Amino acid sequence: MTPHALDTIPLSSGAWRRDIFKSFLQGFLISASNPKVILFYIAFLPTFIDLTVLNRSDMFLVVGLTLVGLMMGLMLVASFASSARRFFQSARAQKGTNRTAGSLMVAAGAFLVAKG
Repeated sequence: MTPHALDTIPLSSGAWRRDIFKSFLQGFLISASNPKVILFYIAFLPTFIDLTVLNRSDMFLVVGLTLVGLMMGLMLVASFASSARRFFQSARAQKGTNRTAGSLMVAAGAFLVAKG
């Protein structure tokens, strides 16, 4: 099966929604269980925001701004990854990658021959 064969399979609206929800839930669980994120919110966030003086509306504002900031950052990463994927699937990029890998192998072989 070619890598593009699955791209042409039409999904029903319900299957597409389940797939999107499943992907979102998986990403959320991975991010929420990331120890770096947990350490940031436990250790560093209280140094920037005095949590003892925040009321309920301030907490919602902090949570909302955090969600927007994280979403924007993750969307930027996803956009870059999508662009990189399209680029690396092109014939030009694959040709360049093969030439670079081949050159590195030839250089490594030449180094080993010269080393003796």
